[in-house]
Amino acid sequence: MLMIMEPGDRVPRQHPLRRVKELADAALAQLSPLFAEMYSLIGRPSIPPERLLKASLLMALYTVRSERMLCEELDYNLLFRCSSI
Repeated sequence: MLMIMEPGDRVPRQHPLRRVKELADAALAQLSPLFAEMYSLIGRPSIPPERLLKASLLMALYTVRSERMLCEELDYNLLFRCSSI
């Protein structure tokens, strides 16, 4: 039987990374207006700083050595996918 699920549905409810994600989201929500002021209205849009900071946090927690390795983990590891994006 085929079921369509979100990546976060596959991560246990009691996983510690869920709490870390909640704390990071709350802190970044407070910083979001500051980030919005820094954006330029001209030029190509950049990657949101909130997403970059969450990715850096994942790299630190799971000792991922490079951004390239992080991108690989995002392809293969559901835990990374549901917590960083």
